[in-house]
Amino acid sequence: MKAEIIAVGSELLTPFRQDTNSLYLTERLNDIGVEVTFKTIVGDTREHLVQVASVALSRADIVLFMGGLGPTEDDCTREAVAEALGLELRRDPNIVAGIERRFAVRGWKMTANNAKQGDVIAGATVLPNAKGTAPGQWIAGRYEGQEKIILLLPGPPHELKALFEEQCWERLRSKLPPQFIVRRELKVTGLGESHCDARVAPIYQRFPDVQTTILAAAGEIQLHLQCRADSRAAAQQRVDALVSEIEDELGDSVFSDNGDSMEQIVGYYLEMRNKTLAVAESCTGGLVAERITSVSGSSRYFVGGAIVYSNSLKTALAGVPAQLIEKYGAVSREVAAALAEGIRQRSEANLGLALTGIAGPTGGTAEKPVGLVFHALAGDRSTEVVERRFPGDRRLIRWFASQQALDMVRRTLL
Repeated sequence: MKAEIIAVGSELLTPFRQDTNSLYLTERLNDIGVEVTFKTIVGDTREHLVQVASVALSRADIVLFMGGLGPTEDDCTREAVAEALGLELRRDPNIVAGIERRFAVRGWKMTANNAKQGDVIAGATVLPNAKGTAPGQWIAGRYEGQEKIILLLPGPPHELKALFEEQCWERLRSKLPPQFIVRRELKVTGLGESHCDARVAPIYQRFPDVQTTILAAAGEIQLHLQCRADSRAAAQQRVDALVSEIEDELGDSVFSDNGDSMEQIVGYYLEMRNKTLAVAESCTGGLVAERITSVSGSSRYFVGGAIVYSNSLKTALAGVPAQLIEKYGAVSREVAAALAEGIRQRSEANLGLALTGIAGPTGGTAEKPVGLVFHALAGDRSTEVVERRFPGDRRLIRWFASQQALDMVRRTLL
């Protein structure tokens, strides 16, 4: 079964309001094996809404309309859906009376325009709305020879969620054949999007029943895998088989096969190896420490660190000799190594991690351009230093640098 979600409201076509209802509905529909194939946003124009409704009815088994059920002139979802279906609207006096009582309880008088919320599409089942005045509607029947389910839901999130759970969930589940959707998310680092796809496309193309989506994020590539089958075990088996082949191909470039973040994975390895970590950050300004400590329980393996932005604090807090900075510059392989070794010794951690670089947009030179970052990791026996050059603006360079620093710890602990 395939569904389309239509968000109604001109405010959703501005920079100031965002549709969040469809995320909730997509999750709940996926729970019963329904795939959402289209999401549409349309303004409060009856002509446009009729067009959108007609197209949705031609390509989806289940169509859910969100919003446009209020009392004002621009609330025209009922009218537009009725027109698209070729059905009449009939005013239900019981709904109108219920709205009047709801107003009376609050000491208000219902205005005449509220009565339109009692208009019901012919053949629809009214879905009571315990959180608001606009009831929903459920329509099940044939449209152009195909069985369709159509839902009209209120727009306010607290109304929509309550109504869907109370009035729609069991109805939908009882109407639909058993279907299950299983998902997994792989996260990859150290590879570009095109390079990653070139290596894994020959694999996922042999799994046509598993939908594979590749997304590029700062410092990582995400592979979203989804399979729908008649049983959860069958869907899980297909997704797991694809994951196994992709991991064999990409090796340790895959740092997570369940959606965990880099900082979570680093925490797992530190705990598993019974190691502690301290950081000395210059260009990232505490971003690495912030990411590590965003994980609950990080105090078990993260000792702490220092933001050594100035040269004087590199010396005072991490013990970097001033003459070393003077000789090689703050952004250098030598200073990065000294930072890592110094913070490790002063914190008595097993591992010392350091970053120094030029995040821009100013401060770069021909020899040391914006985006240049030195990462260093000091351990019991040796110190590793890696030079990297990252693209993008200041925000991206800092994030890339933090991601690669954490990955350096992960790979050391593998």
